[in-house]
Amino acid sequence: MALTRDDREKFLAEPLVAALAVDAIEDGRAPLMVPIWYQYEPGGDIWIMTGRNSRKAAAIRAAGRFALMVDRLEPTVRYVSVEGPVVDTVQATREQLVELSARYLEPGKVEAYVDFLWNDDSDQVVIRMRPQRWISSDLGEA
Repeated sequence: MALTRDDREKFLAEPLVAALAVDAIEDGRAPLMVPIWYQYEPGGDIWIMTGRNSRKAAAIRAAGRFALMVDRLEPTVRYVSVEGPVVDTVQATREQLVELSARYLEPGKVEAYVDFLWNDDSDQVVIRMRPQRWISSDLGEA
């Protein structure tokens, strides 16, 4: 059964690891699909963080859009897939890395993780996507 708008947005707002999919820029390659952390609040844009020169960032720049899919198995089998256009790409800040890390890590592990990843010449970008097309379902108990 498809989820209501409210249910799918609340589900996407949970700290689930997403599968990001974007058209590959290389001929003869399947779409690029990788796990990624993301940030989302119901009704807003989705944002991800990645290296400015990563294959992921290059593919998103070329396509101008990407998709995310999140799922779970308990207490019911549920998934949400969302795609949309890129609306902004900006230099990432340490504060954004802290926010994203705090979404996924235990509080006592956030600062050490951020210190490990971040340095003054970090070349990370935040890419914002405006949700445009949704596919969702709750398949009931497994």
